[in-house]
Amino acid sequence: MHNSFFYGTDHLTSGICLAIAAGKTKGQINPQAAANIQSSFDEVQKIVRSQKPVYGVNTGFGPLCDTHISEKDTSLLQSNILKSHSVGVGKPIPLEIAKIMMITKVQALAKGFSGIAPQTLDRIIWHIDNDIIPFVPEKGSVGASGDLAPLSHLFLPLIGLGEVFIKGVKVPAAEMLETYGLKPIVLGPKEGLALINGTQFILAFAVKAVQRLSDALDLADISGAMSLEGLTGSTRPFDERLHNLRPYKGTKLVAHRLSAILEGSAIGTSHINCSRVQDPYSIRCMPQVHGASRNAWLHLKELTEIELNSVTDNPVIFNAEDTISGGNFHGQPLAMVLDYATVAAAELGNIADRRCYLMNEGKYDLPKLLIADAGLNSGLMIPQYTTAALVTENKTLCFPASADSVPTSLGQEDHVSMGSISGRKLHQVIDNLEFIQAIELLYASQAMEFRRPLKSTPVIEACHDLIRKHVPYIKEDRLFADDINQLHHLITNGSLLQTANETAISNHINLFNDDDFRIY
Repeated sequence: MHNSFFYGTDHLTSGICLAIAAGKTKGQINPQAAANIQSSFDEVQKIVRSQKPVYGVNTGFGPLCDTHISEKDTSLLQSNILKSHSVGVGKPIPLEIAKIMMITKVQALAKGFSGIAPQTLDRIIWHIDNDIIPFVPEKGSVGASGDLAPLSHLFLPLIGLGEVFIKGVKVPAAEMLETYGLKPIVLGPKEGLALINGTQFILAFAVKAVQRLSDALDLADISGAMSLEGLTGSTRPFDERLHNLRPYKGTKLVAHRLSAILEGSAIGTSHINCSRVQDPYSIRCMPQVHGASRNAWLHLKELTEIELNSVTDNPVIFNAEDTISGGNFHGQPLAMVLDYATVAAAELGNIADRRCYLMNEGKYDLPKLLIADAGLNSGLMIPQYTTAALVTENKTLCFPASADSVPTSLGQEDHVSMGSISGRKLHQVIDNLEFIQAIELLYASQAMEFRRPLKSTPVIEACHDLIRKHVPYIKEDRLFADDINQLHHLITNGSLLQTANETAISNHINLFNDDDFRIY
């Protein structure tokens, strides 16, 4: 990852965007982008002076597009749009998401087709660099005509309104400006519209989902492999020759990862000649199920990267005589793939729940409910209730928001994407999935204890050792909620995946045979 990124001219990826948000990479405007920005700004000034009607420059908005605005009122028009469109409700979105919104908006505006003033972009970059993040409510966008409400809230602080978070503390934007010796920006023609037209709310959730779903997919293979060991499952269904006969990229990757993770296991070789003909689908079909979710993730990553480098403003300014009022702000391309990714995430939870149930049944020489003294102890009877509840909740969240549309703006905006809801729902499903995976790890680590003294592979044993540092072997009933939360923390802080990946590297185990599935 490079230490610097040039907005508007460099190619932005999810990985770079997340690095800028984390402060690991610095986003800047280089001379080429600065020239493009200034040129577009100058063209808008020409439009104003010519009094040629151009939407959003010297006309009203939405159904008021035929209302002419005088030259003297063009600035007031732009501040009014930020105020009137700031109608979001609900809790604030995560600060990282709001910061990604600013980063992606700068990238789009710096392409030089929006007429934004250079000093306005400089102020947004100042917010990014100083980690002063505007308050943005989570609800209110229909995902077409841009994410109007959330983007309006995002940029209210530019004109001294709204609120911001400074080191996690919410303060009025006017107070923040005074503290830092800054003045509110006076928006020029088209600037307010340029700030709020775009898909940056949807896009920010997509960028973060690329990371979170990638981690969940990697973890699904680890927890699935550990469950396979606990259930003494076979690795034969992961044979590369089989998957070359049905060569989906995701399926081939998962088969490769499971084979690499499990190769050389003493647990595996101990039952190589057993009488079991086939494992249940939740073990045998991991490449097909996890792999299908991998394919959905790959589609999400691809479309997110296109959007990261797109102009989603309206109208688009080529020059004073050539402007196009189109629909690049419409969120449908991302809305549909986010809904697809939501199903992909939910399916990882579905199959993990089935593996938990299998480990509870008392088959394959495992004790019923994974505890030696069942009866006096309920063992791991009830954690699977939680996975069942979370799986069902995720199913209810899989209804595609992009399949719905409610006309707005007096019918001018008669088809909308609802992509903002698609993005938010995906993260709700991933939240639930991380708890499902924590519970699978609780089951799988316990099941492996009944295979001792046999050992698994370096990757599996390293993960098992990390789990045992935080969650001891279960001899009798205890407060299992504490165990689940400990395992959830190992997932969300990245330590479990880090342990798996570092162990693989140190043992020369290649877990990725296709770089398309990496985040850069």
